[in-house]
Amino acid sequence: MKHLSKFLVVALLFVGVNSIQAQDENNPWQISFGVNAIDVYPTNDESAAYPTGTLFSEYFNANDHWNIIPSISYVGVSKYIGDGFSIGARGSLNRIENLGDVAVDDLSHFAIDGVIKYNILKNTVVDPFVQIGGGYTWVDEIGAGTANGGIGVNFWFSDNVGFTLETQYKHAFEDYGVKHFQHLAGLNIKFGGTDTDGDGIYDKDDACPEVAGLEAFNGCPDSDGDGIEDGKDSCPDQAGSKEMNGCPDADGDGIADKDDACPNEAGTAALAGCPDADGDGVADKDDECPSEAGPAENKGCPWPDADGDSVLDKDDQCPQVAGTVANNGCPEVTEEVQKQLNDYARTILFDTGKASIKAESTSVMVDIIQILNEYPNAKFTVEGHTDSVGSAKLNQSLSEKRANSVRDFLIDKGIGTDRLTAIGYGEDKPIATNNTRSGRKQNRRVEINLVK
Repeated sequence: MKHLSKFLVVALLFVGVNSIQAQDENNPWQISFGVNAIDVYPTNDESAAYPTGTLFSEYFNANDHWNIIPSISYVGVSKYIGDGFSIGARGSLNRIENLGDVAVDDLSHFAIDGVIKYNILKNTVVDPFVQIGGGYTWVDEIGAGTANGGIGVNFWFSDNVGFTLETQYKHAFEDYGVKHFQHLAGLNIKFGGTDTDGDGIYDKDDACPEVAGLEAFNGCPDSDGDGIEDGKDSCPDQAGSKEMNGCPDADGDGIADKDDACPNEAGTAALAGCPDADGDGVADKDDECPSEAGPAENKGCPWPDADGDSVLDKDDQCPQVAGTVANNGCPEVTEEVQKQLNDYARTILFDTGKASIKAESTSVMVDIIQILNEYPNAKFTVEGHTDSVGSAKLNQSLSEKRANSVRDFLIDKGIGTDRLTAIGYGEDKPIATNNTRSGRKQNRRVEINLVK
């Protein structure tokens, strides 16, 4: 039995050494090792074959009653199961020289115990606990089962390493068993937690277990160091502000640089962060007249009015000639102009009985052309008239030919074809009597009239 118990103690030590790391939700495993002291005096065991005191009497009298060997004399291993509870096993050995008040000759002591432990506080440096359990103890190869109860406290130097002090009462069931106290002091090493990214935050509590991060962000990174974790940072590689969702705003216009078409010039949201100096709704970078308001369709420049007639060139049918708004920017043909035009037209001379214009009428044709050019959007009819001499049919034909002859001359000199029409009235519209030479001369005429 003596060798078996030694084997069990060594086996427990082997399990502990090969399982090293922390005992809590993150590090569920714990190994403990150190020294133990056996004290059989303060047990109030009146039936014992050795002198004992009342329970807890001289409990702290280490000099007279404690049995200690100067080496590692216990090792334990346990596993955290949740809500502050852990279960484990412990093996211990000792050498008994004081059996109560009786000196004995080095009795061997071996024990194997099962432990259920409850940590009263959670995640504290000073970590008190209570425990119960049972086991089997051999004193000089005489074994007896025990029921155990005890208290202790851990002092954690780090997440994984701590110092422990504990004491327990071990009540032997058999009459020949030795009731005693066992005190332990040693080191605890916790282990078993997984930290894949090595950031010091266990995977269980790490929101980003595969990327090293910060405790403040539950293990998630803040690559640009702006205090906003990458997962919530719209610009994880550029330091920014919380208001900009982690993005920078170089010009301070409230528009993140990534969305700002002009990141170095303060602008407006309506223009994607670009300025508009003249307030015309066209960003300065696209405005060909940034200091003068103008419409977008003219690239931010005001529409010109070349002739100054208050009708913009874009709407002015006569942009180089001043006109009236009512006539779309073109000058209006007045009654005086119309009269002057016909005064000229009535002096046009034709070869007798023909439609050909006499050379001496060239100057008057030039005057007519000048008037027509002053009214570039006005349309006119060229009307031919005759006297009543000859047949009406011949007179009708001659009036049409003469009207067309004048029209063709004007077109040849640059008047638009769409502005002129020709019509012959023959002898139907006399302006004087055909009974006199003077009257017939007046009736043989050409008129140029405005189409209204």
